[in-house]
Amino acid sequence: MINLKKELIIFLILFVVTSLVVHLSAWMTNPMFHMKALFSHAMPYHPVLYVFLIYIVILVLRVILSLILKLFRK
Repeated sequence: MINLKKELIIFLILFVVTSLVVHLSAWMTNPMFHMKALFSHAMPYHPVLYVFLIYIVILVLRVILSLILKLFRK
């Protein structure tokens, strides 16, 4: 259960950071208009899809790094 919480926190942090980086100008100029536009977008799933793909890449890198570290510890 702790691992699930940890992974969920990592995913949410990635989601927030990615949304801020990609749409920084929209968040800085008019955040309320941008928030309203998020809910009326034609493809509301695409940010989650992009973040999920980034998360998978990071997860694979973490697993590879973990395996490499295990090799050197034994």
